[in-house]
Amino acid sequence: MTPLSPGMRVRNPNRPDWGAGQVQSVIGDRVTVNFEHAGKLLVNTAVVALEPIETDRDVVW
Repeated sequence: MTPLSPGMRVRNPNRPDWGAGQVQSVIGDRVTVNFEHAGKLLVNTAVVALEPIETDRDVVW
């Protein structure tokens, strides 16, 4: 799995209702993520495998 870092966009495959999230901090297996529909949550990545969301950084909106 790709190492997570602040600013990355992720999703929890077990909770799609949370929507996309942005990693706020990473300390060991503890990752704080601000999800669209669930708010800021602390996720233990030893238990939950967060999936990075691919973004096209070259797209200008």
